Amino acid sequence: QVQLGESGGGLVQAGDSLRLSCAASGRTFSRNAWGWFRQAPGKEREFVATSGWTWTGSITYYADSVKGRFTISRDNAKNEVYLQMNTLKPEDTAVYYCAVRENPSSGLYTARGAYDYWGQGTLVTVSS
Repeated sequence: QVQLGESGGGLVQAGDSLRLSCAASGRTFSRNAWGWFRQAPGKEREFVATSGWTWTGSITYYADSVKGRFTISRDNAKNEVYLQMNTLKPEDTAVYYCAVRENPSSGLYTARGAYDYWGQGTLVTVSS
């Protein structure tokens, strides 16, 4: 049974940094695309970042709202993915979810429906 578990959320001030982690268990995902999404109160879950697999290494893609501030990375040996969040803003406040595709494939995926497994989420609150 596949399980994803996020950690690292918390309450920070604007301008601070946080690092989210997501650990997978039940199988390995070294050649699968990972994604981070977030859902703010009263809003739909939105794409944040993705890490795709290719034969030459991982590739990444970001939502415009976080580009240059957030960095997604992965450790295939640990079966984990991370989201380094710098220069946080109040509008970054949300529950953050990690997700992974079931089947290995190259490419980048930004749609929620592209992902098969999801974590339970971790809350990030940024105060002004």
